Amino acid sequence: MTFNFKGKNAIVCGSTQGIGRAIAVKFAEMGANLVLVSRNEQVLQRTVTELSRQPGQYHQFAAVDFSEPDAVREKITGLLENIPIIHILVNNTGGPPPGRAIDAEPESYLKAFKQQVITSQILAQAVVPGMKRAGFGRIINVISTGLRQPVKNLGVSNTIRGAVGSWSKTLSRELGQYGITVNNLLPGYTFTSRLQHLIENRAKEQGKTIEQMTQNMISEIPAGRLGKPEDLAYAACFLASEEASFINGVSLPVDGGFLSCV
Repeated sequence: MTFNFKGKNAIVCGSTQGIGRAIAVKFAEMGANLVLVSRNEQVLQRTVTELSRQPGQYHQFAAVDFSEPDAVREKITGLLENIPIIHILVNNTGGPPPGRAIDAEPESYLKAFKQQVITSQILAQAVVPGMKRAGFGRIINVISTGLRQPVKNLGVSNTIRGAVGSWSKTLSRELGQYGITVNNLLPGYTFTSRLQHLIENRAKEQGKTIEQMTQNMISEIPAGRLGKPEDLAYAACFLASEEASFINGVSLPVDGGFLSCV
């Protein structure tokens, strides 16, 4: 199955590395016009030049820090002056630092809620009117398997991912009548810089080498390997496609069978 995103405009957040970058690369290969969103303007500039371009296809970027919701609102408002319709929105941003839920300061929860939920709400409110006019819209939230099964030592992340999941499910019921779907991707242990950091922390805590800790993680995955960012990108392409129009309000694990719950 080959997906054609020609003529579709997409915003991909956290798109300079890891899962976000992999999704942006695949969307560009499918013909979408992209707006890359991340904090680092220099890396954004480089990433844009590396994307596939077909005749008439264009890409741009917006540098903004998701810890500043007002700046996000201002940036997206400016973008939509030149791009009236965004057909696809991928909400994706780095998770909170590791740590037990009970040890986290209340401010940590507030900060994570702002970055994960409030900014997603601002972006959705900005793009949904155009999606309604187009009769087509795809909102894809990259969350975590922590939505289904809490991940050890990621207390704040598990909590906030749950909030994003409930927000997403609610939107899916409100927007489905307009041809807009809202779905979640739940990455398992995927080889990104965040996972590397998590492995290093766990190895240090448990007195193991990074190699031993990595193998311990792999032993929990029936597929027998860590995930690749591209695994998530392929799933995102399907959820963003016309062919996925009857898939709405789901949380799709892309985890090699890691989850032990239904």
